[in-house]
Amino acid sequence: MSNKNIHLTSSEIASVWTSYMQNSMSIQILNYFLQTVEDSEVKGVVKKAFAISSTHLSQLTKVFEAEEIPLPDAFNESDVNLNASKLYTDPFMLTYLNHMSKAGMLGYSGFLSMSTRADIRKIFKETLSLTSDLFEKSSEVLLEKGLYIRSPYIDYPKHKDFVDSKSYLSGMNPFSTKRPLNTIELSHLHMNIQNNMIGAKLSISFAQFSPRKEVQKLMLRGKDISEKHIKIFTSILLTNDTQAPISADVSITDSTEQVFSDKLLLFHQGMLTASGTGNYATSAAASQRSDLIVNYERFSFEIAQYAKDIADEMIQKGWLEQPPGTSDKKKLARDKR
Repeated sequence: MSNKNIHLTSSEIASVWTSYMQNSMSIQILNYFLQTVEDSEVKGVVKKAFAISSTHLSQLTKVFEAEEIPLPDAFNESDVNLNASKLYTDPFMLTYLNHMSKAGMLGYSGFLSMSTRADIRKIFKETLSLTSDLFEKSSEVLLEKGLYIRSPYIDYPKHKDFVDSKSYLSGMNPFSTKRPLNTIELSHLHMNIQNNMIGAKLSISFAQFSPRKEVQKLMLRGKDISEKHIKIFTSILLTNDTQAPISADVSITDSTEQVFSDKLLLFHQGMLTASGTGNYATSAAASQRSDLIVNYERFSFEIAQYAKDIADEMIQKGWLEQPPGTSDKKKLARDKR
């Protein structure tokens, strides 16, 4: 079926615009990784990620041009210093790519599900498949190098079981013993600890080289939030006699040379907080112990406030690009008077 005269829906425009913004940022980060990576296997994964983002950005650019929609300013080579000293260790680059490929699979599957036009579905379907391949490859190399952080192991169940008391859902009463965590709750706690580990390390690295005090302050605040959440999630696991995930890598060097623009830092941090809010909402919906649900809800509120402060800083600096929107019909009517 021809796409001629079939206009993009609002969902398709949103998906194409969001993906363009994110991939234009990713290309700058991956280009820097390519300049500083040393391990040949990790370099292969970085090259694969760079190729995926570059191809996808080219596809999206053609959509904008064909539909005569203005391209976003987004990010370009002025947002990265390719001559900066090595800031991230190779294991961290590999872990970062594994983490972002997971987020990418979620994002592209969402974009695909919101798209109707055949060519747009084809673009996101192909990129979803390639991102899945990137996840497989990065996981494989992490496992080979002994860097993959696995979820906790448990004894296999010996029989089926059913909830026989409403106390199964409780967890807020300080005078009663909390029931052991189930595997669904364990998996979300593990995932959120890992996500916050990445967030904390990125935040401290961003603060390390940003020349602006106000941006440094925001980045260090992000680090503190991530570390607080890690501490609480870890204590829940330890109380359950379950080992929390531990990263053995130092992750960042002592370099203080500016690598990325502050505009890119704030956008990236805002993207991470949006992802974190989504993860916490999913975790709250999947968990059945009330204390876990309350923690996820209050943490979501905390990072939502943090995300607002990031957006405020970007607005103040003139860096927050506005997504395509509908026209204000009432304003148009007033202007005609």
